[in-house]
Amino acid sequence: MAKAPLAGYAKTRLIPALGAAGAARLHRQLTLRTLATARAAGLGPVTLWCAPDVRQRFFRALQRRCGIELRAQPEADLGQRMADVFAAVGNRPLLLIGTDCPVLTPDHLRQAALALQAADAVFITTEDGGYYLVGLRRPAPELFAGMAWSTPEVMARTRERLAALGLRWQEVARLWDIDSAADLARWQALDAAAHARAARQGVA
Repeated sequence: MAKAPLAGYAKTRLIPALGAAGAARLHRQLTLRTLATARAAGLGPVTLWCAPDVRQRFFRALQRRCGIELRAQPEADLGQRMADVFAAVGNRPLLLIGTDCPVLTPDHLRQAALALQAADAVFITTEDGGYYLVGLRRPAPELFAGMAWSTPEVMARTRERLAALGLRWQEVARLWDIDSAADLARWQALDAAAHARAARQGVA
């Protein structure tokens, strides 16, 4: 699921730190990185669920370059949008992710897909109490309705709902995403360290 990288529309919580245009550029970078990760996992077709719609130039360019399917996100709150994505796919296993977790790797996605072979649901949780990835073998709209999103209780409430529904689930990793200036600084430090290692290895 991805928003178009439009100034004032994407990564709005980072506008105080980056400005509207800078936040949009970051979102573009994260979306490209996430798409590359999803394709590298080699798990099957990758669909980009687009907001506000599939007509955005950025999305069309990605479709031409990568051959991915574009589908529009419904106009609703996050929970309903997620439920609608699973409903559209039907009774087929699906991994659903956002675009703002730069430490996600293809192996994380492969681990989630493997776990979903034995479980009804799979999650990659986040350090702030939520989750970044949710995978389901079949739709379970009860997991998403009326949830207080962007709060530290999201995953705890989700576990309660899973248990009440009698669903088996696995949590395969715990990562972090970029929601704040502190998250951004953390990522920039990691990225700089990675570039420095690469430069040293290139010299060697």
